[in-house]
Amino acid sequence: MAQTSRREAREQAFALVFEMIFNDAPVEELVEGAAQCRDISVSGYARKAAEAVREHRDELDGVIRRFSTKWKVDRLPKVTLSILRLAVCEIAFLGTPVGAVIDEAVELSKKFGGDDDPAYVNGVLGGYARSLAAGQKDGEAEVG
Repeated sequence: MAQTSRREAREQAFALVFEMIFNDAPVEELVEGAAQCRDISVSGYARKAAEAVREHRDELDGVIRRFSTKWKVDRLPKVTLSILRLAVCEIAFLGTPVGAVIDEAVELSKKFGGDDDPAYVNGVLGGYARSLAAGQKDGEAEVG
C-alpha cells in the first residue's frame, strides 16, 4: 500500500472531525466505519489529529470564537467549523508549521466549503497566527 501524503492525511482527519459533529463515537469507531463502508485506510496522522481535536474541542472553539468576527461558533457551517478546529489543533497541539496549516486549511475550504469559506478561514487563522507571533503562548492560553 502506498504511503499517505500529509495532504491526504489531513483530508482524512478533516473527514473524521466533520463526522464527529454528527456522531459522538470514539475516533477508532469512526475509523473502522471508514474502513468498512468506504474502503479507506486512515493514516496515523489523521487518527492522531482527530483524537487531539476530540480532546481539545472546547479550547479549539475558544480560539475560533476569539478570532471569528463574522460568525459565532455555533452558527458556522459545519464544514468551516471542522476545518478551523483541525487547523487550530494542528498549530496549537501538534506543532505543525503555521504557514503550512493555513495553506492546507484554505485548500480544504476551497474543495469542500462555500464560496466565502477560503477567505473566512484564512482570516480567522491569520488572526490566530498573528497573535502567536506577537508572543502569546498557545491555544490554551487564548481560550476565553
